[in-house]
Amino acid sequence: MRRLFLFIGLGCLISVIAFGQKERPKNQPYADFKMFHLGFHVGIHAQDLILTNTGYAENGEILFAEIPAYSPGFSVGVIGDMFLNPFLNLRFTPTLNFGDKQFKFIEQNSQETFSTVVRSSYLSFPLSLKYTALRLNNYRPYLIGGVYGAFDMGRKKGNPLLLKSMDYGVEFGFGCDIYLPYFKLCPELKFSFGLVDLLEKKRDDLNEAELIKYTNALSKATSRMITLTFNFE
Repeated sequence: MRRLFLFIGLGCLISVIAFGQKERPKNQPYADFKMFHLGFHVGIHAQDLILTNTGYAENGEILFAEIPAYSPGFSVGVIGDMFLNPFLNLRFTPTLNFGDKQFKFIEQNSQETFSTVVRSSYLSFPLSLKYTALRLNNYRPYLIGGVYGAFDMGRKKGNPLLLKSMDYGVEFGFGCDIYLPYFKLCPELKFSFGLVDLLEKKRDDLNEAELIKYTNALSKATSRMITLTFNFE
């Protein structure tokens, strides 16, 4: 009797394990083999700058700048995807990023502070390669990396600080394709690093000459950004 119970128990255990490992039905089994497909994405991001201070002194003042906090911005764009092989895709994703960067200047001796906000509306054109792992049921993780060019359409002259309108750089990230019955939902986290000094040093646009000290306090400013998007393909 004990052997019978042991045999039945082992049979049930094997059945449960086999059922658990059985491959589930796949949504959109041929979605990844289309030569071209389109989509769109929405998300949030945080803009930042890597600042290089000069230690510039004027009238006894020595100013140092920082970006103490990040403000969330909004991103929206379209997706164009080209199939290269079962694991590699070429992607072009024009994106509009609305956001701002908050600067804080601290005077070294008095510790007095001055704050200003630079708002930006970047139209970026990323070109990326997407490397995808093997599909597991309705999930497929991936890595992505490439280059981008960007144009600031929201640049406003006359601010204490002014950034150049053109930028370009590199970006990389990761995500996961989630196959739903009618489309793919793809959460994606991406990091972007600019390669251009964005600080506009020639400030003929300033109405108050004394504001040039904030530009002189910096020698270089390069962009970086982290973006969380949800792709619908």
